[in-house]
Amino acid sequence: MLPLLLILDDREGLIRSSSCWKELEQLVDREFLDGTIEGADPATLARAQFLMAIRERTALNETVFARMPNLKLVLQTGGHAYHIDTVAAKARGILIALGRRVRAPLDSVPELTFALALGLMHKVPLGNFAIRNGEWPLLTGRTLANRRLGILGLGRHGSRVAHIASAAFNMDVVAWDRGNSSANPTPPASFASPAIKRLPLDELLATSDVVSIHLRLSKESTGLINKERLALMRPDAILINTARGAIIDEAALAEALQNGKLAGAGLDVFVEEPLPASSSLRKLRNVILTPHIGWTVEEVFEEFARIACTQLAQFLEGRLDGSELLS
Repeated sequence: MLPLLLILDDREGLIRSSSCWKELEQLVDREFLDGTIEGADPATLARAQFLMAIRERTALNETVFARMPNLKLVLQTGGHAYHIDTVAAKARGILIALGRRVRAPLDSVPELTFALALGLMHKVPLGNFAIRNGEWPLLTGRTLANRRLGILGLGRHGSRVAHIASAAFNMDVVAWDRGNSSANPTPPASFASPAIKRLPLDELLATSDVVSIHLRLSKESTGLINKERLALMRPDAILINTARGAIIDEAALAEALQNGKLAGAGLDVFVEEPLPASSSLRKLRNVILTPHIGWTVEEVFEEFARIACTQLAQFLEGRLDGSELLS
């Protein structure tokens, strides 16, 4: 009997459709778990030696690991493992391979960033809603061109956004990175222009027409954009978040948007997902809400599958590069 690879949360059906699985047909059995792991067949869980997790859709903790005594390797799509109890995994000798090599989000996330920004600046949702309701409103928008874009986090996504903003819209791009000051002249990623000016966070918020968040979630970034920092932003500014919902105080943001202290917000991520039906953000006309779709494009899922297939094949051959493992 071949070892079993159990694949979780392929809700879109795009992982299973990848042709890369043919390369592993003689090496592993493959099974997709379409329900929750809590309701999975105990015999299937006990047999599985390998587990593929689609982003952070299922928490992998000691309770799960205890039901999977033969688990050796978790193939984690994407470069983060926020949902994995790494202490429990390490205690059981379970390796975690990260999909750090994934490149497709470098296109998809920046594209969504500008879709949200352009939609807000040109009042696309308001126009669409009005016309569908038989109206023909007089709407006046604004261009992105020649305005200031403030980027929080000039990493892989942020640097790509900076490049597009400068090259396509001639925007004045400024940036803030946690741990970096305005004296740091060297951006960390290849897309960033050396001419991008670093500003203190408060100055960036106070002077930018558009603020776009591209920070990793951490203890320091959680709640970073709070009521006090939102108050620094200009009333005609817009805020875009395609990173992590918990970076923004959602209640404070809703209040600022309701009271005209902020012109608009484009949000793809939320503290709680799905966004609760009771959230006041759902009722606001100056907000574009999307259900965490920055990464859910066909190209990303195909790349996830291919990276996982490669990592599993290398593991079976005893040559998985340690740099791909979560340390």
